[in-house]
Amino acid sequence: MLNSTDFSGLINQRVFRNFWPIPATNSLKLGERTPDFELPDITRGQSVKLSDYRGKQPVVLAFTRIFTEKQYCPLCYPHIIDLNRKYEEFTSRGVEVLMITSTDKQQSEKVVQDLGLKMPLLSDPSCKVFRDYQVGQALGAPLPGQFVLDKDGRLRYKHLFSFLEPNGSVEKLLMANG
Repeated sequence: MLNSTDFSGLINQRVFRNFWPIPATNSLKLGERTPDFELPDITRGQSVKLSDYRGKQPVVLAFTRIFTEKQYCPLCYPHIIDLNRKYEEFTSRGVEVLMITSTDKQQSEKVVQDLGLKMPLLSDPSCKVFRDYQVGQALGAPLPGQFVLDKDGRLRYKHLFSFLEPNGSVEKLLMANG
C-alpha cells in the first residue's frame, strides 16, 4: 500500500542518475518500429524480449514511476491500479500490457506482491530502456509514458508525461488497440 512516511531505500544510485530534469523528447513517429529490449519480468520470473511479440500480438508499454517498493508516485499510482484492474480486458482483446519500472529486482518483487499485480512488471534499474524511449526524468526517477504497438511492433499511439495529463488513460490505451 501507499506509504507516505517511510523513505528508506529512496536514496540510491538510480535517484542520483535521474535527479536532474530532462524533458520527454521522444521522436518516434506513428507507424515506426520502436526500440527492442529485453528485461526481467518480475511477475512471472522470466525474461521478456519485446521483439518476441512481433507478428503475434499488440503490446502496450506502460513506463511507470515508482520510487521504491514503499514510495509510489502519486500521479502514477492510480494509473498502475487502473491498468492492473483492467488487465483482463486487454488480454481478452489479445493485447499484452508490459509495465516497466526503474525499481530493482528486490523492490519490484515487493511491488508485485504489495499491489497484487497480474500484468508483467519489467525491471529496468539502469533506466536504459526509459532512455531509449526518451520519456524524460525528474526528481530521482524516469517520467511515465505509454506506447501502443500493433502486432507488427509499429507505434500506433504514444503518450508522454505532462502535468495536465501525467498518464494516458486506460480507456485511450484500449481504444488505440481497436
